[in-house]
Amino acid sequence: MFEPKDPDFAARLQRSFDDQIIMKSMGITLDEVTPGEVTLGMLFNPDFVQQHGFHHAGATTTALDSACGYAAFSLMPATAEVLTVEFKVSLMAPGAGDRFSFTGRVIKPGRTLMFTEGEAVAHGAKGVKVIATMTATMMVIEGRSGINR
Repeated sequence: MFEPKDPDFAARLQRSFDDQIIMKSMGITLDEVTPGEVTLGMLFNPDFVQQHGFHHAGATTTALDSACGYAAFSLMPATAEVLTVEFKVSLMAPGAGDRFSFTGRVIKPGRTLMFTEGEAVAHGAKGVKVIATMTATMMVIEGRSGINR
């Protein structure tokens, strides 16, 4: 649906994802990348549950933020970086499952701001269930040396 501005967007996105220490520490993987859409995956991990044993809302939000951010990043110029401007999360069901997927999609790309939506899905013995959705605005950052540190 969208045309990337960088023909090497998938490799650039993978390199950026590999630099995300929080994704590594949470065991989150980059599962699918297409222009304007990214899916991340995570196996159930008891280190990221809340007091009732459900996947913690903070872990869900972290993964959705990255999925939406990388969906936007996939459409940015090769010289750009991405930062989250704002997001809203709706928690729709308890995070119960053996694994989780987090998909971010660009709804409207722009030169400075990109509007995205995300969906978190739990996969388990009881089937597949949407547990959360996100709407997020991402900013295209260009010309700022040293933004990474």
